[in-house]
Amino acid sequence: MAEEAAKAVTPNAELLEWPKKDKRRLLHAVYRVGDLDRTIKFYTEGFGMKLLRHRDIPEEKYTNAFLGFGPEESNFVVELTYNYGVTSYDIGEGFGHFGIATEDVYKLVEKLRALGGNITREPGPVKGGTSVIAFVKDPDGYTFELIQRGPTPEPLCQLMLRVGDLDRSIKFYEKALGMKLLRKIDRPEYKYTLAMVGYADEYQTIVLELTYNYGVTEYTKGNAYAQIAVSTDDVYKSAEVVNHVTQELGGKITRQPGLIPGINTKITSFLDPDGWKTVLVDNEDFLRELHKED
Repeated sequence: MAEEAAKAVTPNAELLEWPKKDKRRLLHAVYRVGDLDRTIKFYTEGFGMKLLRHRDIPEEKYTNAFLGFGPEESNFVVELTYNYGVTSYDIGEGFGHFGIATEDVYKLVEKLRALGGNITREPGPVKGGTSVIAFVKDPDGYTFELIQRGPTPEPLCQLMLRVGDLDRSIKFYEKALGMKLLRKIDRPEYKYTLAMVGYADEYQTIVLELTYNYGVTEYTKGNAYAQIAVSTDDVYKSAEVVNHVTQELGGKITRQPGLIPGINTKITSFLDPDGWKTVLVDNEDFLRELHKED
């Protein structure tokens, strides 16, 4: 009996090592906007992002624009989606903000203000600290935290999502996606705890900032923010890991691994225990798609 139990456990133990060995990177975040040209103007002229790709899918009645601070082969980008005729969305309570690192928060705030940005926190040091930050809302109401820092290869450094059980979420992202817990900060005076998880430090690449507000276990998701995409060398093996982890911690596979018709890119998608969606994308297919569009 003991040998049979050991055999039953071993494949899972081996399988769960796969995400740590896999070649993973956060690729992009997908969300919906009501006026694509307006948002592109705000992000390029305000934040200093570059428009990297633009594709119109008239048969499906939507248009995508990809923007970021560097090429998609190496940098995290935002994938904006405009659905024909839809001018506004509900962001909900669960989505928090994106973080952008800049060498001069004060200067950036004035530039964004001149472009009509809604400054919800004026630039200045954080309470009890020296870090200089500000908060601004883009034309669709998405919040961006501006963080004063030295030069970085990835200015788009954070994506904050609220979760109902922080320890459960940390375990999920470690086990299902192979991320590392980079730091955890408890702020009892403000009744929240946050955890930074990712594949490298936020001074090198983007990280997920998971925030738990004391006593709040559920949030509305709205219909504006959609998902993140993460690269993998094997969507099939990765989906097997996710399926195993969801049985332990919650969440579910929403798309079985396989090719997207017409694009020929292998993906799989799933929800975490809080309902936040992730799409795993085959590394080679992703790069092939990028170069095909070039």
